[in-house]
Amino acid sequence: MPMTVIDVSDVAARGQRPDAAQDVVYAWLKRHVLTLPRSETTFMTESQVCRETGVSRTPVREAFLRLEADGLLKIVPKKGAYIPPITEADVEAIMQARRLVEEWCVRQASRFGEVVADELDRLIAKQEEVRNDPVAFIERDRDFHRTIVAAAGNPVLASFYESLRDRQVRMGVHAISVGSRIDEVFTEHRAIAQAIRASQSDQAVAAVGEHLAKTLVALQAPIFCHRLSNPRQVG
Repeated sequence: MPMTVIDVSDVAARGQRPDAAQDVVYAWLKRHVLTLPRSETTFMTESQVCRETGVSRTPVREAFLRLEADGLLKIVPKKGAYIPPITEADVEAIMQARRLVEEWCVRQASRFGEVVADELDRLIAKQEEVRNDPVAFIERDRDFHRTIVAAAGNPVLASFYESLRDRQVRMGVHAISVGSRIDEVFTEHRAIAQAIRASQSDQAVAAVGEHLAKTLVALQAPIFCHRLSNPRQVG
């Protein structure tokens, strides 16, 4: 697997408070981690990040801890942080889990018809606004699916779904780099929302199943490098 060290030379900490410096480092590193090719292995050290950003070890260490809590890296004591690849087995397991959860949840959500569909339409519009920002696009995508899961009213499933959170973002950034996937996502999301609006539960389940199946195909497509063209946009 390729090994890369992240260049953080353009992160500046010009007299910020420690918590502000931590937020800058966290946001920048998170955005870069999420846009790494999912098969790529990356390692970074506290001293490297401190040197390049000009911040002390405390905010860097706190940023690492937050990223570890997000499931995006693993801290190696006294050495630094390791960002593992997302394997083909990981992709299949996560997508299988999503399908089990989302097909059940969309059936329950269909009982609420227009109430849920109106919110989904609003989220689709929000996603349209960020179609040129891969990370923001996938985060809005997660909001769409999270709304369906929440509408089902099962807090245990909702909590489990959230545990897949950031791995879905890193995977999703790859998926939308494939062909016309962004436009296809909008078509598929609208089909799900329309089925829910009509309270057609079987149709909604089928629409979710088709959407996730096509997403899996995109995830399994050849991997291209899709790093940010402007790493200053930490969002």
